[in-house]
Amino acid sequence: MQGKRMESGNSLIAAAVPQYRAGEASDDHPGIADILVSYLESIGVEFVFGIPGGAIEPLFDALARSERRGGLRHVLARHEAGAAFMADGYARETGRLGVCCATSGPGATNLITGVSCAFDNGIPLLVITGQPALPTFGRGPLQESACTGINTLGMFEHCTLYNSLVSHPKQFETKLIAALQRATRAPRGPVHLSMPIDVFRSPSPRAAPSYDLRNLLQPSALIDDGAVRALGQRLDAAKKIVVLVGGWCGEAIGEIRKFVEARHAVLVTTPDGKGLVSPHHPRFRGVFGFGGHASAESALLDPEVDLVLVVGANMGEWNSGGWSEVLLNERLAHIDESEEHLARTPMACLHVRGRILTVFERLNATGAGRAPITRGRRAAAVACPSFVPPPGEQDGARISPAWLMQELGRRCPPTTRFLADTGNSTSWAVHYLNPVDRRVGERRTRDSSCQRENAGGWLRVTMNFAPMGWAIGGAIGTAIANRAAPVVCITGDGSMLMNGQELSVAVAEGLRVIFVVLNDGALGMVKHGQRMAGAEQTGCDLPPTDFAALARALGAPSHTLRTAADIEALDLAAICAHDGPALLDVHVDPDQVPPMNVRMKVLSAARWGSSRGRS
Repeated sequence: MQGKRMESGNSLIAAAVPQYRAGEASDDHPGIADILVSYLESIGVEFVFGIPGGAIEPLFDALARSERRGGLRHVLARHEAGAAFMADGYARETGRLGVCCATSGPGATNLITGVSCAFDNGIPLLVITGQPALPTFGRGPLQESACTGINTLGMFEHCTLYNSLVSHPKQFETKLIAALQRATRAPRGPVHLSMPIDVFRSPSPRAAPSYDLRNLLQPSALIDDGAVRALGQRLDAAKKIVVLVGGWCGEAIGEIRKFVEARHAVLVTTPDGKGLVSPHHPRFRGVFGFGGHASAESALLDPEVDLVLVVGANMGEWNSGGWSEVLLNERLAHIDESEEHLARTPMACLHVRGRILTVFERLNATGAGRAPITRGRRAAAVACPSFVPPPGEQDGARISPAWLMQELGRRCPPTTRFLADTGNSTSWAVHYLNPVDRRVGERRTRDSSCQRENAGGWLRVTMNFAPMGWAIGGAIGTAIANRAAPVVCITGDGSMLMNGQELSVAVAEGLRVIFVVLNDGALGMVKHGQRMAGAEQTGCDLPPTDFAALARALGAPSHTLRTAADIEALDLAAICAHDGPALLDVHVDPDQVPPMNVRMKVLSAARWGSSRGRS
């Protein structure tokens, strides 16, 4: 047992450490935990996702006080990794900071998978973990995770942009502001503060927060003017342009779309950028990379293309087509806020570092590379057909995952947010999921004060670190951030067995999340990968599981779907409109191979390289 939320926590600490005194904070000098909550309220954070425990109890006391006055509220996860995934989903939906917390020891280590996912995907999170009281360090207190115990601070060092132990009340505000500036300014990502319980309970040196965080955290508009001018010259000389939109373009997608339309450029996306673009945009040619489309690769192979703008893409395996030379060549100009991303394209003809929104505002204002628009040319541009994905046919008794994706896109409301989990869910969704009724323009966040477009888009996937079950928690965080829109979580039976307990959170919160479980009795990507590679077929089979019964046990209505007729008879619109979660246990054809050639190409190259090295 982790000892979380022990009622006797204060007395145990007081007995172990005579110097510890609970309740020293007062109305005149609120505790450090209350100051933290006040700062989060000031920047528009609404929820903290986590699980309580003795070492972090002061934060939960402060959250309870905040909730009573209509402020910040805690959302109880069922596992700390789920809390981090929820904070991730909240951040993608709102454009604000996501916040998650855990107690010391196992609570902190359980967070690490979710925090690592956010780190690799550039999601701004504030991660708060507890510690036993400072005087007990090295004496073996319960769940010690300081440098003298299980050093969680050392673990977080590798998956955060800022990571520090607050060892004195006077350090707190300085370290909090430094952490938040790192989290919210490019390159964005998670930051971690480790809080000993005695420091958390200490009265603040000041009676109220000292700094205006909204002003301090304003996004920087700095760009490399010389690089932008050089890009403008290349645009003026270019005959045909392809723009590859990556997952880091959420804030700037409106300006990017203006740029594409003004220059009659061809538009393609990475898998994580697909949700930022309407599939019906007349310039769109599909997805390049994992689960992508031949049409996107053809657009890049077009010999008339002399400039490819890669924008806000980290150029990892999945969104570079397995580091394909189709993309990574001297025609490429890479625009990004992150030096790390730019370092992955040394072959590029030009690197432009800066805030992507500012870069494209500048390009659109100057009109660099803008094509002259004649009546005939405008008519040709408008007549250009929009991207049409290959059909997913349903021609057998068992449900085709490709056909299922098309049905979800066709029958869910236009405002639906889709999250696709790691594995086959991502490949099927990236390739086949295309909402029918989707405006070409972008929706903005409900809160215009955050000055960002909807950073998540209509389809959200996770790249690189890619943990199973991310979409389950992420869907909950998305739904709690915006209760007006239905959320569809497309996940697999393996991910559901790993993280499905978070469905209980959606029940408790009354969230409109539809969990679509692709039930094929296996870890699907592992199974198909083994078959395609001629490897041993091992470690991938799962026992038959009634996920509909599991959902009902957790309090959610559910449906078992075994045939296309079952899906066609389902009133999906009514399910999406219901105030509360539901689960669809969809028995898909286990033999249909998902579009995963990019992954297989990389694995094959690794095997070839190994055998060559031994010869």
